[in-house]
Order: sequence, then C-alpha cells, then structure tokens
Amino acid sequence: KSLPPEQRKTAIIWGTLGAVGVRVSLTAVALYLLSIPLLQFVGGLMLVWIAFKLLLNDNQNGTNKAGGIKSGKNILDAVKIIILADLLMGIDNVIAIAGAARGSIFMVMFGLAISIPIIVWGSTFILRLMERFPFIIYLGGGVLAWTAGQMIAEDPIILREAGYFIPCFEIIVPVITLILVLSLGYYLKQKNLIRKNIK
Repeated sequence: KSLPPEQRKTAIIWGTLGAVGVRVSLTAVALYLLSIPLLQFVGGLMLVWIAFKLLLNDNQNGTNKAGGIKSGKNILDAVKIIILADLLMGIDNVIAIAGAARGSIFMVMFGLAISIPIIVWGSTFILRLMERFPFIIYLGGGVLAWTAGQMIAEDPIILREAGYFIPCFEIIVPVITLILVLSLGYYLKQKNLIRKNIK
C-alpha cells in the first residue's frame, strides 16, 4: 500500500509468484509426511479443526495470524512481506491442499497456481460474495470436512484396524465427518449469534 501506484502491480506479481513457490515446497513436504502411518490421521483431525474455523468465521474478531507485519518501503520489501504474510497465514491451508491433492504434486501446483492469484486479486469480490451468499462458506467447510474424513479413513493403520470390521468404512467416515462438522459448526455459529444479540 505504501508503494507508488506504478510499483504496486509489480510487487503483487512477484510476491504472488514467491508465495506460490513457498506453498508448493511446503505442500510437497506435507505430502511426504502424510504418507507416514498415523500422520494422515492426525492431518485429517487438523483439517476438521480448519473446517470448524471456517464455519465459525474466527477472522471476524479482528485477529491476524500475521500480526506485526508492516508495509514495505520498496518493491523488494513488499515482495518479502507478501511472501512472509502468506507463509504465516497459510500453514493450515498447506495441510488442506495436501489432503485434497491425495498425493499428486501436479494437483498441488495446479491448484495453487489458480487459487493464490484469485485470492490476491479477487479477495474483495470473494468476501462480498460470501456475505451475500453465506452458503458458500458451508460449501467450503463441507469440502474440507469430506477431505478430512477421507484422510482419516485412508490412513494405513486406521484402515487396517477399523476398515476390516466396518463395511464401507472409507465412505462412512467422510459422511459422518461431513455431517458432524456442518451440523455442529452451524449450531455453534447460531449460538454465538444469539449471545451477541443478547449482549
């Protein structure tokens, strides 16, 4: 914001490219880690929490995981800040992408190449869209919940121990996770709204 207008676009482009590179690298590491037994299960549980955070809309309380980051004085400063802010705010996103990619680094790169520029240039539009059509948030939360359920069910140890006894285990777990996350997320959000109205 503190850059001259003619330099802002350059900073955004290079900052976004740097952010994509960092995300691809981190997600590639996450893909490798998720291949280790039980880490996929833990990743799935973390993804459930991320879905809850999305539904409860924690960002409305004014907190910022990248708090303390200041404006850049030149293009190089701005690019560094964009990459650092994206890194600090994107750890949970890396886990979500790794889960959704299901082991494919190509899908990681393709998804990030599309999503990060959309967020950088279209964030205001997306926020307005979510305000006008709140179901979009639940749609996103549902996708994350389903992915989390798949990660939990497909962990080699969990699948071996529980999948043997429970028919259609790999479908039942994502369905239950989806229902629990959406219903509990909706209930808690409504409860919070009622409390705010009472105050």
